[in-house]
Amino acid sequence: MKLSMLLWLTTLMPQPVADQACLATTVYLEARSESTNGQLAVAEVALRRRDRGRWGNTVCKVVSSPHQFATTTTPGSFEITNLEAFGKAWQVAGMSIQNWQLPVAQRRILVPRADHFATTAVSPAWSHNRPSVTIGEHAFYAVN
Repeated sequence: MKLSMLLWLTTLMPQPVADQACLATTVYLEARSESTNGQLAVAEVALRRRDRGRWGNTVCKVVSSPHQFATTTTPGSFEITNLEAFGKAWQVAGMSIQNWQLPVAQRRILVPRADHFATTAVSPAWSHNRPSVTIGEHAFYAVN
């Protein structure tokens, strides 16, 4: 399925399902080759951003904020073809949303306070002089 079609379909879904679909798509695009913990950390950043409200009050709004996640930087013509990886991303998104519904003290947190991440192959200006946690090929940062 084309990325543009999948993202359009989320506009027709009830909010909880749309959020899981948007989060799964983000996990797939950003971290499909990463470990489960790496994928959970990517999801954690999106959920933390939703809670903070600066980037939107739903997961779909957060991950579709311009130039923040791969859902906006990947061409809409991109084909999601690895259904096994998307299935895992769907499960990770569901686990993450369930975890995030717990009281803060009970949540499993992998990247405390992190609201940004980048692959370890790049060093964005906003990442300089900030402590980070590295999981797989991603470094996670508390920027805001």
